[in-house]
Amino acid sequence: MFKLACMLGTTILFIIPSSQNFLEHHKHSGETSTQQTTLTSSPEPKKEDKAFIANVPFFQQLPELKRGCEVTSLAMMLRYAGASVDKMTLASEISYVPFHQNGVYGDPNEGFVGDMSAKFKPGYGVYHKPILKLARKYFPERALDLTGQNIQDIYTLVRLGSPVWVITNVTFKPLDESKFETWKTNSRELKITYYEHSAVIVGYDKDFVYVNDPLATQPNTAVPRTDFEAAWEQMGKQAIALVPK
Repeated sequence: MFKLACMLGTTILFIIPSSQNFLEHHKHSGETSTQQTTLTSSPEPKKEDKAFIANVPFFQQLPELKRGCEVTSLAMMLRYAGASVDKMTLASEISYVPFHQNGVYGDPNEGFVGDMSAKFKPGYGVYHKPILKLARKYFPERALDLTGQNIQDIYTLVRLGSPVWVITNVTFKPLDESKFETWKTNSRELKITYYEHSAVIVGYDKDFVYVNDPLATQPNTAVPRTDFEAAWEQMGKQAIALVPK
C-alpha cells in the first residue's frame, strides 16, 4: 500500500541566485522551521534550460521498506553529499506516530504514520518536516527547506549541483479527486492519498524531469515535465535540498 498526499501550509524561503547568497543562508540554515530567512528570489530559468547531476546514488526501497520511499530518497541525497548513511539507518532514526489511535489518524507532519516495513501492519508515510529534521542531523548547516517555493527555484538548485528531495505520487502526474480522502488528526484535517510517493530530482530539460525513483529498477527515470510539476504542486510543493558547498 502506498501512502499519502495533502494540501498543507508551507514554510516560505527564498532561493538564492548566487554562491554568495548561498553562503549568507548557510549561516542561518540551522534555524527551526518556525523561523524564516528572507533571501532574494532567483531568476526563473528559461523553458529550454536544462541540467543534469551525474552519479547521484540510486537505492531501491524494496524489499526491506514497503513504505520507505521518503527515507530511501533522503538516503540518496545524503549519500551524494558525502554522508555515510543508508535507508535502514534513516528508517530507524525518523520520528514515528501511531497510524490510528483514540479515533484520530497520525499526522505525517509530525512523523512517519504507522509501520514502514511490515506488509500486514497499517502504514502511511511522512512529510517534509520530519525529513528536514533528520537531514539536519547529518548536515545541520546545509539542509534547506524549499517547501512552498516555485518549481523554477527547485530547478535552480539542480543547476547548482544539488539533488532535490520531493513529495509527489507514484504516477508522477496529477491525480483525480477520487484518489483522495480526508483524515482527522489531533491538530488538523488532512487531504490524503495512498498514492503518495517520494523521489529525488537529478535533472530536467524542456520536456522531462529526471528522478531517482526508489520504486524503479534503475536511476534517472524520465517523467514528462508538465505532469511532474502538476503532481508536485498537488502534493503540497514539498521539497528539501542541501546548500551546495
